[in-house]
Amino acid sequence: MLASTAPHLIDNMAEQARTPAESEPREYRDATEAVSRLIELYETHTGFLQAAFDRWLAGETIDVVHRAFYPEVRFRSTSWVRVDSPLSYGRVGKPGTYATTITAPRLFRGYLTHQLELLIKNHNQPVEVAVSSVSIPLHFALKPGTDLSGQQQPQKTGGALRDAFDVPDIAHVNDYIVNGTHEPEPHLPLPLAPFPAQRIDYSLLRLVHYSATEPEHFQNYVLYTNYGFYVDEFCRLARELMVSGSSEYTAFVEPGNVCTPKGSAFPTSGQAPARQPQMPAYHLVGPKGRGITLVNIGVGPSNAKTITDHVAVLRPHAWLMLGHCAGLRDSQELGDYVLAHAYVREDKVLDADIPVWVPIPALAEVQMALQTAVAEVTGLTGLDLKRIMRVGTVASVDNRNWELQDQSEPVRRLSQSRAIALDMESATIAANGFRLRVPYGTLLCVSDKPLQGELKLPGMASEFYRRQVAQHLEIGMLALGKLAAMEPARLHSRKLRSFFETAFQ
Repeated sequence: MLASTAPHLIDNMAEQARTPAESEPREYRDATEAVSRLIELYETHTGFLQAAFDRWLAGETIDVVHRAFYPEVRFRSTSWVRVDSPLSYGRVGKPGTYATTITAPRLFRGYLTHQLELLIKNHNQPVEVAVSSVSIPLHFALKPGTDLSGQQQPQKTGGALRDAFDVPDIAHVNDYIVNGTHEPEPHLPLPLAPFPAQRIDYSLLRLVHYSATEPEHFQNYVLYTNYGFYVDEFCRLARELMVSGSSEYTAFVEPGNVCTPKGSAFPTSGQAPARQPQMPAYHLVGPKGRGITLVNIGVGPSNAKTITDHVAVLRPHAWLMLGHCAGLRDSQELGDYVLAHAYVREDKVLDADIPVWVPIPALAEVQMALQTAVAEVTGLTGLDLKRIMRVGTVASVDNRNWELQDQSEPVRRLSQSRAIALDMESATIAANGFRLRVPYGTLLCVSDKPLQGELKLPGMASEFYRRQVAQHLEIGMLALGKLAAMEPARLHSRKLRSFFETAFQ
C-alpha cells in the first residue's frame, strides 16, 4: 500500500521543512519485492516535490522548504562469510552495515533486482528498504525537459526557487567510491554501490543534454567513435534492419528520441532536436538492453571522459572505441587496423582520478572478440590477418597538432613506448572503463602516417572513409554481438576489481 503523501512539518536541524509522511523501514528476502518498494518510495517522494513545484509556479505562497528524500537500500552482515561464487560482485567483504541511496528505480529495475538477488542469496540475509536522510534536489525530481532556467514565482516577490526547495549538493556528486578514495566514517554505513543517487541523477541529466536521447534508450553494449562517417553508416544499416524486420533489434532511436520500430521505414514518435547535440547517440534497441548504442564523441580526450563518466552510471556490460588514428610504423598502410593491448596516457584529463602509473590492461574476452570479428569480416587468417591488423600500444595525446612542435622529443618517447598508433581518445575511454569498472576495448583504423609524410588531406580522407568505414563498423558491431553472447559475469571479472569493492557491480 502506498505511503500517504500528505505533508507534515518536521524539525530538521532548527529548520522547518514540509516532507512526505514518514514510513518505516522494511526487510525483504525477495529482490523483486524490494525493488517494487524502492519504486513506491521514490515515486511518492518525487511526486511530492513535483506537486509542490506546480503549486509554486501557480503562485502559492511557500514559506517553508519542501523536502523529500531518496530511498535507500541497507544491508547488515554480522559475520565473516566466504561466498562460493564465480562472480566478482554480489557480496560484501567483511561484517558491517552497508547502504546506498537509490534513484530512478524503474529505469534500473533489472540491474537492482539482479544485484539484490545475489546479495540475499550469497549471505542468506534480508535487505532493508527505507527512506534515507539525503534529500532529493528539485532539479532531479522533475520530469525530463522541465525548464528551470531563471524560474521565478509569477506575480510574487521573494519567490526564489532555492527558498522553497533543495538544490543539488555537490558534496553528494562525486566519484570517491569508484576512485577508491572514499574514507569510511565509523558512524556511517559502508558503500553498497559504486555511485550514490545524486551522482547518478547528475549523469542521467547530462546524458540527455549531450546525446539528446533519454537514458532508457541506452543499450548495454556501446560503441564510441570520433567521426560522423560512422554515424551515417550506422544509421543506414539500422534503418535497413528496421525495414527488413529480420533482426533481433526491436527499434532504432535517434537524437530527440526519434523512434523507428521494427518493421517500419519511418519514425513513429519523437522529434529531432532543433540543433545537433554535442555528442549525439544512436540506439539499436535489443531485448533486455542487449542492443548497441553508438555515440559520436567528436574530437579530444575531454569529450571522451565527459561522456564515459555519464554512460558508466547505466552500468553497461562493455564499450569499445572505433576511430581513426595516425599509424606510426613504416610497415602500416592506410586502412590497416590497430588492436590496442596497451596505452600511453598523455591525454591528462584523468590524471586526478586515476594516476598515470596505474596500468590499463587489455581484457582477454574483449581482445578475442575484436580479433575474431576482424578475421570473420575480412576473411583473413594467420599471416594474412597480421598484414592488415597490428596488435600493440596506442598513445593518446591532448594536442591534435603535436606535429607542429619540435618532434624529436615526442617521437623518441613514442618509439621508447613501442607505440604503433596515436590518437586523442582511446586511452581516455580505456582508462575510464578501468576506473569505472566497465569492460573496454579499442580497434582503430590507420587514416594517416605523419612520420612518413602521409598526411590526412581532404581528398585522400574522403576516399579512405568511403572505402573503410563500413567494414570497420561491421567489425565493431560483430565484436559487441560476440560479447553480448557471453554471460555478463565473464566480462565483469575480478580484473577490474580492487581490494575493497562494493557489492553492486
